[in-house]
Amino acid sequence: MLRRIYALMVKEFLAILKDKKSRMVLVLPPVAQILVFGYAASFDLYNVPYAVYNEDTGEASRVFLARFDGSRTFKFYGAIDDDAQIASLINLGKVLMVIHLGPTFSRDLSREKTGTIQVILDGRNSNTALIGLNYIQSIVADFNEDWAATHGRTIPPARLVVRSWFNEMLDSHWFIIPGIVALLTLVVTIEVTSLSVAKEREAGTFDQLLVTPMTPVEILVGKSLPGFIIGTLEATFIILVIVTWFHIPLRGSIPALYFGLFTFLLSAIGIGLMISAFSVTQQQGLMGAFLFLVPSVILSGFATPIANMPRLVQDLTYLNPLRYFLIVVRSIFLQGASFDLLWSQYWPMALIGVVTLAAAGMLFRGRMY
Repeated sequence: MLRRIYALMVKEFLAILKDKKSRMVLVLPPVAQILVFGYAASFDLYNVPYAVYNEDTGEASRVFLARFDGSRTFKFYGAIDDDAQIASLINLGKVLMVIHLGPTFSRDLSREKTGTIQVILDGRNSNTALIGLNYIQSIVADFNEDWAATHGRTIPPARLVVRSWFNEMLDSHWFIIPGIVALLTLVVTIEVTSLSVAKEREAGTFDQLLVTPMTPVEILVGKSLPGFIIGTLEATFIILVIVTWFHIPLRGSIPALYFGLFTFLLSAIGIGLMISAFSVTQQQGLMGAFLFLVPSVILSGFATPIANMPRLVQDLTYLNPLRYFLIVVRSIFLQGASFDLLWSQYWPMALIGVVTLAAAGMLFRGRMY
């Protein structure tokens, strides 16, 4: 029995090592994933964009704000001079936070009163907001310690007042759970479509399909529709669970959400059919889907901020449809966004879908002719 098991084990090793595609599957996924995890997965913050609304012209405000200059954590976006400018900066994601110093900040400190520092945070990404808030609290604590030692104060000179927009309690569930709509929809759609052609090839029925009167476009549409239907039903079910079970508010436009879902499914199905067209067996289709899904999730901003990644990795995320749909889902759920704020996220997903579906169609045509 042991000899038979050993012989079978040797045969499996030889089959894997002699197959070029299998060798690539053994080498490329681990290398790609260790690079992605090593460079992209980080909870440290760097170059967090912030704006300053400083109504005070005294020394204390300049001393406090100077502590942000030259920091690797924060990147100065600009100064504003009106309350109305705060909303547009945060709504469009240009800054993560706005630091507001009132007109009496320096005067209060000079009179041995407690000055107030207001920080307005973008609460849509609660993890990033909380980490950024911890950094600011450290800066305020250091400022209080130095100012008290220099001026002989016994009470903290400055008090930090925090206001979070879109997610007042900075509840991480409000950030993570809406993203599951995008994540699970992508997983299900990619798995369904990446196996569709490979399964028929393995069963020997794909060549029969190619000799039917159907054109490559008809085959492409026929292979795409099940993915659209399954993906839409999956996303709808998850949305209902999020709203009714987890009680996370859906503040934005439902048509805008489903238009984003349509463009996202277009891109996911295109990628899945490309993987399936390249795959000869179902195993290769599964491995191809896995090879795409893991980096896609890591490079989407689902858990770690894209701004923390190296510049080259940040550029690669523009090829990832999950990046755009995560912004769509979270903006609609938490911010109440509508079509006018999300067009910049729709068209890249549609473009990725058109390009990948066209490539899959060319591969089908090549098999046919």
